[in-house]
Amino acid sequence: MSGLEEILNIIGSQQKQTEENLVAAAERRASAILYDGNKNAEKAYEEHFRKMSEQLGRDFDNACSSVDTSKKRRILERKISLIDETVEAAVEKLDKLPDSEYFAVIGQLAEKRLRKGEGVLSLSGRDLSRLPDGFIKGLCEAAEKAGGSIRLDSVPAEIENGFILTYGLISENCSFRAVIEAEREGVRDTAARVLFGQVE
Repeated sequence: MSGLEEILNIIGSQQKQTEENLVAAAERRASAILYDGNKNAEKAYEEHFRKMSEQLGRDFDNACSSVDTSKKRRILERKISLIDETVEAAVEKLDKLPDSEYFAVIGQLAEKRLRKGEGVLSLSGRDLSRLPDGFIKGLCEAAEKAGGSIRLDSVPAEIENGFILTYGLISENCSFRAVIEAEREGVRDTAARVLFGQVE
C-alpha cells in the first residue's frame, strides 16, 4: 500500500469514527430529550389528573349540596302549603260552626279586645240576622268590667265573619281571616308542631 492510500485510509477511518461519535452523541441527546419529555409529560398528566380530581370532587359536593338544598326547600314549601291549607280549613270550620258556638267564639275574641271608652261592634249582615239573644248584653257587662261600654252598629260590616271593633277613630278588623293573618306566624308554628312534631 502506498503512503497516499494509507493516509486516505487513516482519514476515512477517522471520519468514520467521528461520524459514529456524532451519531452516538445525537442518539444519547435524543434519548435524554425523550426521557425528559416523558418525565415532564407524566408529571403534567399527574398534576392535571390531580386538579381534575379535585375539581370533580368539588363539583360533586356542590351538586349534592344543591340537590339537598332543593330537596329541603321543596319539603319546606310543602309543609308551608299544608299549614296554609290547615289555616284555610280552620277559617272555613269557624265560619260554619253552629250559631251558638260561632257567637261564643266571637264573644271570646271581642272580650279580649274590650277596653275603656265607648266601643262599637260591627257584624256582617248574615250575623246581624242571626244574633242570639243575650249576646250584646253579655258583651256590655264585659265592657263595663273593662271600664268602658259597647254598642252594636246596626249597619252591616263588609266582612264575611267575625266582627269589627271601633273605638273612636281606631277600628280593628277581627274577621276570622284577619285575626289569623295577624297571627299567621304563630299559627304556622303551632300548626307545624301539630302536623310535623317540630318547626324547622
